[in-house]
Amino acid sequence: MRSTIAASFLVASLVGIGTATAAECPAGALGVSRTIVVDPSEHVRLGSMQYSESLPLKDHEVVLTFDDGPLPPYTNRILDTLASECVKATFFMVGRMVRGYPAIARRVYNEGHTVANHSQSHPFTFHKMSVDQASQEIEDGFGSLRFALGDPKAVAPFFRIPGLLRQNSVEQYLAAHNYMTWSVDFAADDWTHINAQEIARRAISRIEARGKGILLLHDIQPATALAFPEILKELKARGFKIVHVVPATPDQPKTVTEPEQWAVRHAPEPKIWPRTLVSGESPEPVLAAPSPASFGIEKFGPVIKVAMAQTFERKVVSDGSAPLPQVPLWPRPVTYSVPADAQVLPVPGAHNFKYSRVFRLGPPDGPKVAVKKPAPTAAKPAAAQPYNGLFGPAPAARPHAYGHQLTGVRPPTNLSAPQMR
Repeated sequence: MRSTIAASFLVASLVGIGTATAAECPAGALGVSRTIVVDPSEHVRLGSMQYSESLPLKDHEVVLTFDDGPLPPYTNRILDTLASECVKATFFMVGRMVRGYPAIARRVYNEGHTVANHSQSHPFTFHKMSVDQASQEIEDGFGSLRFALGDPKAVAPFFRIPGLLRQNSVEQYLAAHNYMTWSVDFAADDWTHINAQEIARRAISRIEARGKGILLLHDIQPATALAFPEILKELKARGFKIVHVVPATPDQPKTVTEPEQWAVRHAPEPKIWPRTLVSGESPEPVLAAPSPASFGIEKFGPVIKVAMAQTFERKVVSDGSAPLPQVPLWPRPVTYSVPADAQVLPVPGAHNFKYSRVFRLGPPDGPKVAVKKPAPTAAKPAAAQPYNGLFGPAPAARPHAYGHQLTGVRPPTNLSAPQMR
């Protein structure tokens, strides 16, 4: 009897908790539009900022991620904002921070957010450290998270490299241990100590420009905690949806997707010349005939017909006269031929390669005469400068300079007139 009463009380309590949780989510809250379940062994690296794949999101879908925490009171304030809009996010936590504030890490997990690893001590040397050093940071970070939460399965196999300072050997280690490496699609630059208004502006403008993706924020920054309510407000006003990401488990299979949904779509590169105009079938354009006056032809009658023949003679035909003979279009037939049995082809004349100069300065070229160069003479010693008080001899006079301190040279005055040759 007592066990029945206790069981009934427990069920009533759980129902009451569920009702209270649902009641805490206000009407019109942003909420989570859907949850994507991913398999880290299939897609080992995400984020268009560094990799060729990102999450299979639809247009106007955003995944919220926070780095470097937990840290009171800023992480708590961000959790309050997420709860007020019934939104879920992914927290990449630092092991040392989790060791210092395990209660906040447990709150993140208990409120349904995804807990992921951001290394043990957040060193900015992942791009140059050895694999052994990197593995120590990675595994210690996962160890601190699992110890704080008390359940190894509570920690997602997601890892974000501190500072996004990647290198191939570290990424290969993560992939070999079925850890999914996360980069980002856009950031709000909230680690650069800008104010809350600028954080919100950058976040929204970059989300709008790309249309979908993974947003990077930091829950240890006070300005981020102040900007986050405005970010959610703008996302909701602009029709964006929040997507939650969790790892696949035996009880929760992966979301069925197509490979092309993971591929990063880059903006098309601008076309360079020559450009092509794509159009449908259309009739040939009809161009206006040129005026005879454009060719210097006088008008002798009411109608003038001009034959565009390749000749220096003008052929004018009045209306009613016999038509002019047709001029063959290009290519015209060749008027000469080479015998089929010819062994030697004709050589072009040398006069075809002789060029003449129309204008020449000075007299025509004459035979070149070798000129003997004068023998070098010793430089004359500089004249002594007059004494100029306490500061020694006065400096020598410098020639007048033009432009970029180039010495001016007076042009010659004996240039002869151009001569025709």
